[in-house]
Amino acid sequence: MRFDIISCQPDLLDSPFSHSIVKRAQQKGLVEIHIHDLRKYAINKHGQIDDYAFGGGAGMVMMIEPIDKLLSELKAEREYDAVIYMTPDGQTLNQKIVNQFSLLRNVIILCGHYKGVDERVRQHYVTHEISIGDYVLSGGELGAAVLADAIIRIIPGVLNDESSALTDSFQDGLLAPPVYTRPADYKGMQVPDILLSGDGPKIEQWRFEQAVERTKQRRPDLLNE
Repeated sequence: MRFDIISCQPDLLDSPFSHSIVKRAQQKGLVEIHIHDLRKYAINKHGQIDDYAFGGGAGMVMMIEPIDKLLSELKAEREYDAVIYMTPDGQTLNQKIVNQFSLLRNVIILCGHYKGVDERVRQHYVTHEISIGDYVLSGGELGAAVLADAIIRIIPGVLNDESSALTDSFQDGLLAPPVYTRPADYKGMQVPDILLSGDGPKIEQWRFEQAVERTKQRRPDLLNE
């Protein structure tokens, strides 16, 4: 899978894609991540990519021309399955959306900034608008990193144990059950006996019941869905 991420602050994306699972996915050749500096497509020698909003008001707006230039260049090289705009008023990201995106091959992610992009970009170029929560960040870069990380980890071959991703929270509509590791008894705090029993079916039943109970307590809205 290939990600082309458009940003006016590309340095913000260096760290998220240079470590851990995402780094290994790139080393395995399963994922390509290309960061594009929008300022290289500025309308003048001053690096201008934003301007005041028509009609007045506070804040600057990302201009359509630099974005169009970069998108046209990318689309001349390959076909893209999605152009995703990271914006606070987009569809709230969830695991179902992540799973759908993981089936795609070439994806562009446009990071918003300032007061957002010229509305014509959203109307004519963007295919999906995604938010990572009901709050506002300084730009879309962190949201883009969250989205890409969530997608990459479930691409086949990225995780050493693919079943791990299938048992994550939200994959089956439930939160994950509690987990424990050694030692079984630490300062009197003990691991539930069922997990030490070796009885696979009973352990799975216990995990399911715990997942339902945890979801009921913390995210009852998921059970309603």
